[in-house]
Amino acid sequence: MLHGREAEQALIDRLLQGAREGRSGALVIRGEPGIGKTALLDYAATQGIPTVRSAGVESEAELPFAALHLLVRPGLEMVDMLPGPQRDALRGAFGLTQHNPADRMLIGLAVLSLLAEEAADGPLLCLIDDAHWLDRATAETLLFAARRLDSEGVVIIFATRPADDDFPAPGLAELTVTGLRQDAAAALVDSHTADLAPALRYRLLTEAAGNPLALLELPAVLAVEATGSTSTGPNPLPLTQRLQVAFHGQVSRLPAPTRTLLLVAAAAGTDDLGTVLRAAAALGPQLSDLQPAEYAGHLHSNGRTLVFRHPLLRSAVYQGAPLAQRLAVHTALAEALHDPSDADLRAWHLAAAATGPDESTATALEETADRARRRSGFSGAVTAYERAAGLSTDAKARVRRLVSAAETASEAGQLDRARTLAERAAGQNSDPLLDARLDLVRAAAEFGAGKPLSAHQLLLAGADLVRDSEPVQAARILAQAVHTAWYLGAPELADVAARLTALALPESDSMTPIARYTVAAIEGRYTVDLRETAATARRNGADSPRDLVQMCGAGLVVGQDEQVAELAQNLIAECRDQGRIALLPTLLFFRGEAEVFLGRPHEGRIAATEGLRIAEDIGQDHWISQLSSYLAYLAAFEGREQDCRALVARALAEQLGGAAAPGAPWTNSALGLLELGQGKVETALARLELLTVEPARHHVAGMRALPDLIEAAVRLGSPERAGDAMERLQSWAAGARQDWIAALAHRCQALIGPETQVEDHFQAALALGGRPFEQARTQLLFGEWLRRNRRKVEARNHLSPALEVFERLDAAPWAERARTELAALGVGTAARPATGVLARLTPQELQIVRLAAQGMSNRDIAAQLFLSPRTVGHHLYKAYPKLGVLSRGELAELPLDAD
Repeated sequence: MLHGREAEQALIDRLLQGAREGRSGALVIRGEPGIGKTALLDYAATQGIPTVRSAGVESEAELPFAALHLLVRPGLEMVDMLPGPQRDALRGAFGLTQHNPADRMLIGLAVLSLLAEEAADGPLLCLIDDAHWLDRATAETLLFAARRLDSEGVVIIFATRPADDDFPAPGLAELTVTGLRQDAAAALVDSHTADLAPALRYRLLTEAAGNPLALLELPAVLAVEATGSTSTGPNPLPLTQRLQVAFHGQVSRLPAPTRTLLLVAAAAGTDDLGTVLRAAAALGPQLSDLQPAEYAGHLHSNGRTLVFRHPLLRSAVYQGAPLAQRLAVHTALAEALHDPSDADLRAWHLAAAATGPDESTATALEETADRARRRSGFSGAVTAYERAAGLSTDAKARVRRLVSAAETASEAGQLDRARTLAERAAGQNSDPLLDARLDLVRAAAEFGAGKPLSAHQLLLAGADLVRDSEPVQAARILAQAVHTAWYLGAPELADVAARLTALALPESDSMTPIARYTVAAIEGRYTVDLRETAATARRNGADSPRDLVQMCGAGLVVGQDEQVAELAQNLIAECRDQGRIALLPTLLFFRGEAEVFLGRPHEGRIAATEGLRIAEDIGQDHWISQLSSYLAYLAAFEGREQDCRALVARALAEQLGGAAAPGAPWTNSALGLLELGQGKVETALARLELLTVEPARHHVAGMRALPDLIEAAVRLGSPERAGDAMERLQSWAAGARQDWIAALAHRCQALIGPETQVEDHFQAALALGGRPFEQARTQLLFGEWLRRNRRKVEARNHLSPALEVFERLDAAPWAERARTELAALGVGTAARPATGVLARLTPQELQIVRLAAQGMSNRDIAAQLFLSPRTVGHHLYKAYPKLGVLSRGELAELPLDAD
């Protein structure tokens, strides 16, 4: 019976009822040791829903996927039912197949799919205790799956320590469990120790502070203190340490062989009884020595496993043992683990037993790290590489292991740790090739910390180290330096272009066409074709999509938007097929940009919304900022001021860099467009002028905002403030030789004047055509000019089609402006509600409906969109009534194409 936990039980009941009705949910229960977290998990497990359980174990924290395997083991026979990439990723994570490291998110998706399969015939409850001791690979995987739960009927409940740092779980609901109320605490004490003296009872209730474990374990300690010489005043130790002391006192009264056997169990890193007994036998104790501990209730066994009554008891046994005894126990455990499947655990016991450098142990740990890295257990691999380096007797091997640790930490997103390891390795290294690798690690750490200048300098230094010996590797490093240079300015970009040009790259290498295209984009030359460049790079063996990603950004700089949209979509498909999920936020951002420039804002929102969700799932702060700022621009496009400003705030959050965040240029463009649409031209111009200075000046957002800046300056009556912008726009149009850019230049020239040439420039702009939104804006501006010049019929002929385009694109501020102009001409136009398919569905629903209309199954759609099949089905059935259809077969008849 739980005392005083009615509110917590009610919350769990609601979660479980939702699962019975097909809804999923996740909950993180936080509280100090002994506060009752496990009791709440036990309560959930008794509510009649099939349950799987796992728990973090302190001694297993560096063994990748140790806890995950226990959780998903009941459903492993269903692994073959998963889509190929997910199946291979999960098997690789468990070491069941030789597989290249899988994207962490793909493993999480595989677990989500597996849990959904287990819940196909009814709800499923997953309980994870001591989540703060989960190995990092398991924690990341389960958190991803928990955040993606939707309509599978799966509930995941984690129990963990109070501090967020112990088990950070952003995006999940949390329940903080505190001490019991005084009446509930008293009831618990009275139900277990009714004969406690009043003075001791009062002291117990005071010192335990409502902690159930303390209420049950401290009475014996207090009784001893009361009869001895110990002061009866409040104990100065924190409660957790007090409980450990209490547990250690209980264990210390056991026979010596039993204490040794308990120490072996506490240190084992496994609950396998056979392993514990084999190791203990080398030290003397036998199976019969287990009985006193079982009689005392310290642990229990089912004949195959050993489980301690409480994790604090395990910790008290281990921490309370002398160092020499702990070393002997680890040695015995290493000798007892002779099966190849136990090689990783054996290596860690050897390391724990080492008292100085030991090359054979270092080699074993390095092999463990290699296996962990192949299984995507990056955090465990980092620790193993670092420990192997510390045990190395060979100087070159030590440096190599430190370099591997630094690179793996960077791959895992542990940038501060990566930087520290790289600095340690650099101080001991004399190999320029290794130095180049370390510069890449340090550059990633610096860039992640919001320091693009130092990151850029490190990349240049790394490229210099291998420029002559490995020019292709130098080109790859410089390609990354192009990215950092965008955040610095034109001089840095020009320098990188010169360095790329100077490399002696083989004509047949894949980096050669990529480097040439990048240089052409930096130098403003528009004669190199993106489509042909990508095809050549692929023929030459490019690692697609990795090598081709940044070409999308370069293509947007030179205005090859159609080709960027095409290339980005192809690369996105490749990423989905290959399970390279970490690249998707970048590509979805580039595709979103291209789509809005092409006049398809709804498509841009679909791409960016998915990209932002993935970036949040895998902690890519850079792209959270970029995608939030881009979505802010789309909100401004539609006149959704509150959404726009909220997204701007998200993009500029302090943890993302504040005013120096990656998305800052797009936020200025978004707010400038928002205020221009509202008629606040003075604040719009001030905002847009921020895009005319380095480094934003040459960003995609800075270039594309030039027409907005010019219009704001003219409407404010300060055309002189648009002079530089007009020159840059005309230069861009002359170099790009694309009609849509030339049309923008003519439109802006019409705004600036002279008056005698206004109509000619407007007519020239319309004759050149262009993207729908921009052409409609040209018609709006021309119509306004015509109305002011009392040419009403001609004005109406331009304003009416402009209004239709604005309404079709949901560009509300611009539609309202056109409607106002038409009203001034005596033409009544009521605001038309959005009634198209795109307006009825959420971005995710539209993605799912489109794929279903193509004949894809729920399972195939789920694999492509990183959802579970049950969630896909749920969204489809929500979409049907919005679309007025009754079945999947009717979807193909609907107008589901882009704007």
